[in-house]
Amino acid sequence: MQDNTPGFFERPTTIKALWIMLYAVCALTIVPELFIERHAYFGIDHFFSFFAILGFVACALLILLAKGLGFILKKNEGYYDE
Repeated sequence: MQDNTPGFFERPTTIKALWIMLYAVCALTIVPELFIERHAYFGIDHFFSFFAILGFVACALLILLAKGLGFILKKNEGYYDE
């Protein structure tokens, strides 16, 4: 007989707690920007929370690149049966 109880990461309370932790970590990466003085090296990096935005955009672009590569490198369903 199979146990149908959800796993740890499938529980609604765990999912909600993980989202709250994600928001907290994102907020904690922005808070130090209020207290430190940045010296721009490239001209554009003097904006508030530039590095947090840069990290988000870089991550999003990597995900899109991986999706595109997966589409290009995808094999047919019966590829290994031949």
